Amino acid sequence: MSVLITAAELATELVDPKLIVVDCRHDLANPAAGREAYLLDHIPGAIFLHLDDDLSGTKNGSNGRHPLPDPGWLAARLGAVGINNDSRVVAYDASGGIYAARLWWLLGWLGHDNVQVLDGGYQAWQGSRQRISHTERTLPGSSFAPHVRKERVVTAADVMRDLRESSFQVVDARSPERFRGEGETIDPVGGHIPGAINLFFQNNLAPGGRFKETQQLQREWRDFLGAIPSADVVHQCGSGVTACHNLLALAAAGQSGGRLYAGSWSEWCADPLRPVAR
Repeated sequence: MSVLITAAELATELVDPKLIVVDCRHDLANPAAGREAYLLDHIPGAIFLHLDDDLSGTKNGSNGRHPLPDPGWLAARLGAVGINNDSRVVAYDASGGIYAARLWWLLGWLGHDNVQVLDGGYQAWQGSRQRISHTERTLPGSSFAPHVRKERVVTAADVMRDLRESSFQVVDARSPERFRGEGETIDPVGGHIPGAINLFFQNNLAPGGRFKETQQLQREWRDFLGAIPSADVVHQCGSGVTACHNLLALAAAGQSGGRLYAGSWSEWCADPLRPVAR
């Protein structure tokens, strides 16, 4: 099953009783905007999950802006909104897939692979003149049993050790300017992890906000990584969200095995003893 689904394909499958569509719209500058947009209108039958409240853990000042939630807590939260191990999930947002990709990755981390991201997001749904709903949906609670894939995550300690051992390649999904440490406005320190290379997540998208075609993604990622296997890549960004977009793009290109440094730059730069490159 492709990790991406088109608006036309999704429209024909809304009748599937096992399908749960999840609205992941979010705005980092206005955290209330996603839920407000959902309450205004959304894909029929969709439920809403919030990046901060549902798809992230508790911040402690040193673990980044969007730390991974405890897997047991996340599984309980998914079950509470009606998602179980038999569910088929389609996630969407209105930001090129970055927040939907976070849910896609989290579900895969918990061992649930029956999940896709709506290519082009809510704009593609509206642009294809599909039905919309104004009614908030609440599903009966269910049970989700996690099967955590611990090997998909690396820690700050792993990255620090890699600075000496060079066992993997870190790829930073932030903009080139933030990677260089120029004009940093989100995190208190500008720069990047030493040895990291940069591929801005926006490069995965074609004009109009949909993902590039499979062959183009394959070619561009192959040219970028060179001889480095995708399985030897650790992805990071500012807070562990847009890095999932790069992982999703690689999966759409038929390449998997990469890992996530979930704390990402916001965790890394919280410790002044960790080195910074600019």
